[in-house]
Amino acid sequence: MWSKQQGAVAEPPAVSPSQAPASPVVPFSQPASSGKLGGSPARGGARLGASIQIKGEVTGTEDLQIDGIVDGPISLKGHELTVGSAAQLHSEIHAGDVVAFGKITGNVHARGRVDIKKDGSITGDISSARISIEDGAYFKGRIEIDPTKAANQSAAD
Repeated sequence: MWSKQQGAVAEPPAVSPSQAPASPVVPFSQPASSGKLGGSPARGGARLGASIQIKGEVTGTEDLQIDGIVDGPISLKGHELTVGSAAQLHSEIHAGDVVAFGKITGNVHARGRVDIKKDGSITGDISSARISIEDGAYFKGRIEIDPTKAANQSAAD
């Protein structure tokens, strides 16, 4: 019924993968390593730069690094908040983990761990499953350690 010439459709020559130009594709949302000391790959997240100033509520469902100034509550639904060395937060914080390289004034509620690094500062109460305070860090407030928070976090995830 069909002859070879009638059924043939002219197609442009396909480029084989070996002939394609080699250009590495690196997703923007997946940096090679995170700011954590372990250098493990990041889960993806957002960053507020040093020139950013926010007055109001900050909410999200991803990891967040703040290097600027925030005046208002921060809620990250179980994700990590990293407070950069130049950051100044006047906030009630609810997050999975909190790492403070900068200054936090306000209560911190973490489901996992709170780390206050060498030049970090927290003035306010901390409620967490685990805490670490490095030499040279500043802390003034109360600490409530509740190991069941970490168990509840893993059950909720």
